Amino acid sequence: MEKKYWVPALEKANIILNFISQSPSQLRLIDLSTKSGINKSSLFSLLNTMELLGWIVKEKGDTYALGPTLGSIGASYFRQFNILESFFIESEKSVEKIGENIQLGILEGGEVLYLAKKEGTSPLRLATDPGMRFPAYASAIGKAQLMQYSRDELVNILPNEPLPAKTEFTVTKIDNLWSELIESKQRGYAIEQQEGALGFCCVAAPILDHENKYIAAVSFTMLENTWENKKEVAKVEIVNLAKRLSFLAGNKK
Repeated sequence: MEKKYWVPALEKANIILNFISQSPSQLRLIDLSTKSGINKSSLFSLLNTMELLGWIVKEKGDTYALGPTLGSIGASYFRQFNILESFFIESEKSVEKIGENIQLGILEGGEVLYLAKKEGTSPLRLATDPGMRFPAYASAIGKAQLMQYSRDELVNILPNEPLPAKTEFTVTKIDNLWSELIESKQRGYAIEQQEGALGFCCVAAPILDHENKYIAAVSFTMLENTWENKKEVAKVEIVNLAKRLSFLAGNKK
């Protein structure tokens, strides 16, 4: 593409967003300046503007994460493929079979951004709602998308070990997570048992586009005492739902 009308400020913003997406909640202004080569004075103004626009958020410790505006833009991107519309239609069938809550989410760096949910007949109240983020390694919906990566790529996405534990069951070592992801990819779905929150279990499967690229994932969430009775049928149904959504995404004209 010709750079005759190139806007350097937008290029710098894009560079910064990529660094933050690769290491959310880990980089401060000085870190971003070192990585990007942008001087601190210019970077301060750029980060401040991006924060006001909601592209990024400044967190405790002065580190940065992607902001809600990008989540909205991401959701709009997926609407091009009717994925949200397809999710609400197709998930209804799955909820009728299993009776549990289903969520749709995408992977952004080392986090899951939840896009939508379909509530079942279970009284369970989900802790995550559309627009919220959660560590990918501590959720089935995140693991279902992390399993696309090589170990080296995984280390780049999750560079700090041990991984912060959400519960006593959270996987905190990259090697253990990597072994789990290999098994998940082989069977076509990922599971999470009380790793994100005590008393909750999930099973998730990835949604692929026409090029077999991972674009999102769907998951069932249920209480631990329900999990033992429903886990086998839930595994089958979440894979079937993901396949239906993959087919619809792949056939979008």
